[in-house]
Amino acid sequence: MTISLGGVVIDCAEPRAVAEFWTAATGGKVIMDVGDGGFLMIQTSDDAPYLGLQKVPEPRTVKNRVHPDFSAKDRPAEVARLVGLGATQLGEFDMGTFAWTVLADPEGNEFCVGGPVEAG
Repeated sequence: MTISLGGVVIDCAEPRAVAEFWTAATGGKVIMDVGDGGFLMIQTSDDAPYLGLQKVPEPRTVKNRVHPDFSAKDRPAEVARLVGLGATQLGEFDMGTFAWTVLADPEGNEFCVGGPVEAG
C-alpha cells in the first residue's frame, strides 16, 4: 500500500485574503470553504495536488519548514508577474543548469519558482 500527495496546506491569518493571491498566481479556484473561511482548498488543475489555506491564531515567526515549489518555463517573467500580484522576492539561486527564486506570499509564507537555465 502507498500514499499519494493530496495537497499542501499553508497556515495563515486570513485565508480568504491569501486565497485571492494564490488563485491569481496559479489560475486555480477555491473548491472548498469550511468553517466560515477557516480552511480553503484551491484546485489548480484536475490532476494537481490542492493548495490549502488554514486559519491559525499565531503569526509566522520563522522560515517555513515546508513550502510549495512551482516550475515555470520563463522563470524571470513568472517571478515578475507574481511580484506584481503581491509576492515579495526573497532570493535567487543558480545551480548551473537549474535556477530558482524564493518568494513570499502577502502573509510572508515562502514558496519557490524554479526552472532550467537556458544555455547561452
